[in-house]
Amino acid sequence: MTSKRLDIDKVASFLRDGMTIMYGGFMGNGTPPRLMQAILDSGVKDLTVIGDDAAFSDATKGPEGIGLLVRNHRIKKMITGHIGLNKEVQRQMIAGEIEIELSPIGTIAERIRAGGAGLGGVLTPTGVGTSVAEVDQPLTFNGQQLNRKPTLNINGRDYLLELPLRADLAVLEAVMADKFGNLVYYTSMRNHNPLMAFAAETVIVEAHQIVEVGYIDPDHVMTPGVLVDHIVYPG
Repeated sequence: MTSKRLDIDKVASFLRDGMTIMYGGFMGNGTPPRLMQAILDSGVKDLTVIGDDAAFSDATKGPEGIGLLVRNHRIKKMITGHIGLNKEVQRQMIAGEIEIELSPIGTIAERIRAGGAGLGGVLTPTGVGTSVAEVDQPLTFNGQQLNRKPTLNINGRDYLLELPLRADLAVLEAVMADKFGNLVYYTSMRNHNPLMAFAAETVIVEAHQIVEVGYIDPDHVMTPGVLVDHIVYPG
């Protein structure tokens, strides 16, 4: 078995300006702190990031998570469902320093799932008739340029067509990993992590504990190792 171990100082080799990164977790829990720091230290910028929320702008209030990259102005665009706990994201958005695409958290989950499954999109009634249906760039649908997301009426009910989400890189945090990359998460750390593992070209996991293959009960595996490219060991 080829080792999936990745030294933290090698993470920079997977990064480039302008790339898209998915980050797992909720309110910073499940967002890998050492990987966030490695991304910051690499100097990469103009990132598009996709995640549940923006975590915190002040580490004294909770895990900073993606807030570390926000605070240091490394993010060009954020696709997320909630920015209410991060005052710096709000400030940058108002100042035009960062582009925010707000999407309902459940819709984000389904868009990521669609991206991982190779689907063309998701139909949802959530957001019909609201600002959620607006787009920043025109969409091509059935050969036409649209300034709003397509709406389809099915059995008398309107649905928005939400496009799938994929990323160049997913950075995830697990409470336990075996050496093949089978993962176990703890409570809310799980979040969108299993979905993101399907929807990124490269998956790097930061694990709290590394065990031998076979130690984790197969019924307890939440992300199979076949989806994991590299593991950053505790240290």
